[in-house]
Order: sequence, then C-alpha cells, then structure tokens
Amino acid sequence: MTSRTAGILPILAPLLFVVLWSTGFVGSRMGAPYSEPMTFLTLRFGSVLLLLLSISLIQRARWPNPRQGFHAFVSGFLIHGIYLSGVFWAIDDGMPAGLFALMTGLQPVLTAFFAHLVLKEQITKNHALGFVLGLIGISMELLPRLSGGAFSVTPIQVLVSLVAVIAISFGTVYQKRFAANLDIRTATILQYIAAALFCVGLSLLTESQTIIWSGEFIFALVWLVLVLSIGAIFLLLWLIEKGAVSNTASLFYLVPAVTATISFLLFGEPITPMQVAGMIVTALGVILASRRKS
Repeated sequence: MTSRTAGILPILAPLLFVVLWSTGFVGSRMGAPYSEPMTFLTLRFGSVLLLLLSISLIQRARWPNPRQGFHAFVSGFLIHGIYLSGVFWAIDDGMPAGLFALMTGLQPVLTAFFAHLVLKEQITKNHALGFVLGLIGISMELLPRLSGGAFSVTPIQVLVSLVAVIAISFGTVYQKRFAANLDIRTATILQYIAAALFCVGLSLLTESQTIIWSGEFIFALVWLVLVLSIGAIFLLLWLIEKGAVSNTASLFYLVPAVTATISFLLFGEPITPMQVAGMIVTALGVILASRRKS
C-alpha cells in the first residue's frame, strides 16, 4: 500500500461503508419475495463461508486460539446472527426497508451506553438527552404507521427491529473488547459459522426452505454475499479495529437517509414529511449524544 493510498483510505473507507451497508436493506427487500428469511440467510452465510474458507486456506491465514475463536463466535452471533435475522424477518414480514434503516438511528446512542459499560468510555448528559430525542424522532415515524396502510408496521416488527439494533450495538462493543486484532479472514469465518448455525436452526423450525430461483433473487444473493457479507463487514471490522467504537458507530447516522433514498427510487417506498421530520429529530439526538464534554 502506497503512502498516498494509506492517507486516502481512512477518508474513503467510512463513506464507502455507509453506501455499502445501506444497500443491505435494499438487498433484503429485493430477495424477500423469493425465499423465506432464515432460508435466505442460511444460503447467504453458507456461500460466504465457502468463499472465505477457500481464501483463508490458499493464503494460509492465521487461525485464532480457542479463547479468541470463542469471542469471534459470540460477536458473530450478535452482529450477523441476531441482527441480520431481525432485518430479514421484519422486511419479509412487510416492514419497509427504509423504515428499518431508520431504526438504526438508535444504534450510535446504544453503542455509546454499551461502550461505557464494557470499555469504560465516558458518558455524559448529552448521551441521555440524545437517546430521548432519538426515541422521539423514531416514534414520530413509527406511530402513524401502526394504524395500518400500504406501508404500515406492526408492534412485533418494531420489537424485532429494536432487538436487532441492540444486538449489533452490543456486538460491535464486544468485538472491540474481546475479538479485535485477529486475522480478519479467519475471525470472520467463525463469526459466520455462529450466524449460520443460528439461522439454520430457525429455518428448520419455522420454515419450509422454499426458494424461487429468479434473476432478481440471484442478483440480491450475489450482492449480499460479495458486497455486504465480505466487503462491508470487512470494512466494519477494520474500522472497529482502527478507531474508537463510538466513532465507528456514528457512521450509522447516515444510513437511514441513504437507504430511504435508494428504497424510494427502487421500490417506491414513500418519504413523507413526517418521516423527514423524524429523521431530523433522530439525527439531532444522536449528534448531540456524540458531542464530547467540553
């Protein structure tokens, strides 16, 4: 890596991550009509594992010791297993992709609280106020939709979304505390093994494993495997390792707006004035929470 590339990478990597991560919600929405959610995720994780295992064996990547491997397994269960299961289930159940992305606006604030508990990072009154504003902003968007309509949401969708956001928020902190500085290739393999086992179990218990193979489904699968599960996740783990976990979490402030724009262009999901207002209030809350104490 040249010195010029090394200087540009810290600037481009966060922006690239936001764009790639935002397309994950769109990919979930695109593949939802053709496969049940846990079956889709099992196929996705299985494909990723085959690719990463081949790469790791060819490049003779270093494997973590049993203790490090356990921590990678746990972080993968949280970041990939619970979080992505929540994303795919809620979107498959009818929750708009842009609306789920809006829920991720709580992630930076939740991550700050978990980072305080686990990493002893400082927490201020701004965090508490930001959390309250975030809840108000999200409520402005969610409550009108609970009454029904073409793009309505249900309480169970909201609950699953919150559990998913809590899981990835704590998972990123756990990754920083217990599973950092590992070989990113082999550590990610262990993470996806945990996620795959979780999704296989859910699929066998609750689904028929039916897949309708279509061009749109194959495109969504390839995109999610290569761009999200490898590209975006490698970027996320790299950013967590190189910077403060709260700084990495702050990138998720930008995800709702990017996802809402893409979902509007591809699927016609509406961007209403109430949604815009809710996003602004949520953004104010998380920006306030990210401010350092003077």
